Amino acid sequence: MNQTTTFPPYNIFMGTRPLPCPYIKGRVERKVVTDLSTPNAMELYEDLSRAGFRRSHNLAYRPACPNCNACIPVRIRVKDFNWSRSFRRIMKRNIDVTARDIVGSATEEQYFLFTRYQKSRHAQSEMASMNFLDFKAMIEDSPIDTRIIEFRNKKEDLISAMLADRQLDALSAVYSLFDPNLSDRSLGTYMILWLIDKAIKNKASYVYLGYWIEESKKMSYKKRFRPLEGLTPDGWKTI
Repeated sequence: MNQTTTFPPYNIFMGTRPLPCPYIKGRVERKVVTDLSTPNAMELYEDLSRAGFRRSHNLAYRPACPNCNACIPVRIRVKDFNWSRSFRRIMKRNIDVTARDIVGSATEEQYFLFTRYQKSRHAQSEMASMNFLDFKAMIEDSPIDTRIIEFRNKKEDLISAMLADRQLDALSAVYSLFDPNLSDRSLGTYMILWLIDKAIKNKASYVYLGYWIEESKKMSYKKRFRPLEGLTPDGWKTI
């Protein structure tokens, strides 16, 4: 890393070296990162989230790519959320599912589901080669209130899981995985809907969904969750 700069009252911010963009062919990816491991980690990350940062382990990061602004931070404004007929059908389809919201702690059961999910959906990604210790670090290395929500069927089988951060005025979807053989349940969408419902019950204002790239088909699903706000040079605006 290089280009060290200090931005009071936060920590030191650093720029990563250029790497090939994983989303848009032919482009270069760079990030600005900072360590969240501070006594005021919750407040710090709340401010950074409003500025478009995301969390990975104990770091907060934001794209800072040369000559590119394709990555748009997005969040759902939950009080005005549009529960479409399609979303209601998905909720009804999973009425037999039980959610367990627990402190982020990795298990072998979760890791087994993770490896099945990766091999089915993202076999060529770097995450597909993660061992259990890598997975454990992803789940547990967090200086803030991070949860792992386990979703189980009537037989108590783990069918999906979501890693999520509790923030002062929001919930943030960090990572999700599900049984690739249960595509009829639309579990990826269901977990986001569950998080939206949780945010409403907690009187939170937003659910953060990370970054949206218009050119990426993998991210097109995020536009279904309305009203969806994106961070622009003029602040957060409805997409």
